[in-house]
Amino acid sequence: MRENWRSKLSVLAGTSALVLSAVTATPALADDAPVSPQEVRMPANMKIVEGGATEPGAAAPSPAERAEPAAPAGPAVSAGPAGTMEAEAVGTAQAAPSSNTCLGSTAAYGASGCFQHSGDIVWAGDTKKDGMSAAVGVYTDYGRAAEVCVNKLGVNTWATCNKNYGEGGNVRLRVLRYDGDTGKFYQPETWSGWIPVDGKY
Repeated sequence: MRENWRSKLSVLAGTSALVLSAVTATPALADDAPVSPQEVRMPANMKIVEGGATEPGAAAPSPAERAEPAAPAGPAVSAGPAGTMEAEAVGTAQAAPSSNTCLGSTAAYGASGCFQHSGDIVWAGDTKKDGMSAAVGVYTDYGRAAEVCVNKLGVNTWATCNKNYGEGGNVRLRVLRYDGDTGKFYQPETWSGWIPVDGKY
């Protein structure tokens, strides 16, 4: 009788240990925010460009879940090289990129981005209300300095940065989050593949 009791106790202890190890080893879901933000090092010469809201009446579709309509903003300004400022076109922030014209769609927690080859427009979408901005870094395969388009318009909005890239080259997007108070970038981050600037794969 004692042998039977001991074997039941050992089976129960083994099962408890197995359940405990399964619970502690379960990874966080993709939509879960990291427990504490991990800083991402960006290239020292990376230029930060504040994206502007999309133009009023843009023919692009709207995000599936959007915030209340944003009031038109004034001109967006960003820091350029040596403290110079760059202005971007500004209008309503509610339009989203069209999936048939925006290539390299990439998303990470709180941020989404893509590249519109007609007009060389970088789209940055903020998808989480977490106090941080969406950021889309753009790297080229022909030596142009990396830049990052930051969306400071708020959650459920899209910002655009209108650039001019070499038609024979390729760009690669790096999607992550940006804290404007500290000037730092944070994970999680995701990279796109190489995207032809002319849109011809």
